[in-house]
Amino acid sequence: MNHVNQSLPVQGQKRFLNTLEGHKSDRIPLWFMRQAGRYLPEYRELRTKKGSFLDMAYDPDAACEVTMQPIRRYQMDAAIIFSDILVIPHALGQHLEFVAGEGPKLDPIHDGSGLKNLGYSKFSQTLNPVYQALKNTRAALSSEGFHDTALIGFAGAPWTVATYMVEGGGSKDFAHVKKFAYSDPDNFQALIDLLVEATSAYLIEQVNAGAEALQIFDSWSGALDSDGFKRWVIRPAQQIVKTVKDTHPHIPIIGFPKGAGQSYLAYVSETGVDAVGLDTAVNTKWAASALQNQMPVQGNLDPIALLAGGDAMKRAAERILSDLSAGPFIFNLGHGINKDTPPEHVAELVEFVRGFQR
Repeated sequence: MNHVNQSLPVQGQKRFLNTLEGHKSDRIPLWFMRQAGRYLPEYRELRTKKGSFLDMAYDPDAACEVTMQPIRRYQMDAAIIFSDILVIPHALGQHLEFVAGEGPKLDPIHDGSGLKNLGYSKFSQTLNPVYQALKNTRAALSSEGFHDTALIGFAGAPWTVATYMVEGGGSKDFAHVKKFAYSDPDNFQALIDLLVEATSAYLIEQVNAGAEALQIFDSWSGALDSDGFKRWVIRPAQQIVKTVKDTHPHIPIIGFPKGAGQSYLAYVSETGVDAVGLDTAVNTKWAASALQNQMPVQGNLDPIALLAGGDAMKRAAERILSDLSAGPFIFNLGHGINKDTPPEHVAELVEFVRGFQR
């Protein structure tokens, strides 16, 4: 299905949203994954005051403040709410903490028996601060004059969230989660089904709270073979998109199947997303011919090029812009901003992209 809209953009609509509808705006819109975070000194200062990462994510005022920090600095075309993909398992009752220097730690679920401890008894209570943060941020964008900046809500895709739930944290080989999926596909399907249901409800409530677009992060989709990708990435995404669209038919949804490789084609044609995020490894000339004729694309500068800055960063950005600017395109990174990135490099990149002539 061809999602690219050749009609004129709606006058006065935000560039980011115009592009997601398949239009080309007067200039290429941009935002960066992890644009709100620890590379910014104002974030580190607030984190020192607030304590743990989760304390910040579940404090609506702090989450709003962090979301706004890069908007005030760089006037991005979209703000993405400050939160984490692991609030879903936490809301379903799985223990979660963020350990300094190690990242997230969860009580691992290695088989079907672990599913019995998951449920909805504290789901809304746990996630209500995220919805309030979205409401606060919509109000802040308006009151501070960022009327052209759209607000993005997000969630992790079921496969990626399940990897953390089963592994108990990050993983290099995903051995536990793959073993679970291979050896007990029925119970693993039950976990995925629960995550599809919970994620859909979460995204719908984010739109109710003020999100104008949604992104689904499938950060570890590249760990699967083609059969696993179809079952654990494409089908859950299809179900989530359909459920969200049943309630909010006009909300644009961006899918980001990082590491999907050739499976990007199936993802774009089968999931029902409105736009697709490209990881750093995707060839942009190929994306222009194979994907962008079907829907808007977003991406895909290497975050390390941004970390390096200077001429190398600009050359890499110019190649991406040249390859993808003929169609509906949102400039972004191929993954999140590296924590050691100098803020002035971000400013330099924003200025460079804004000055690019199609």
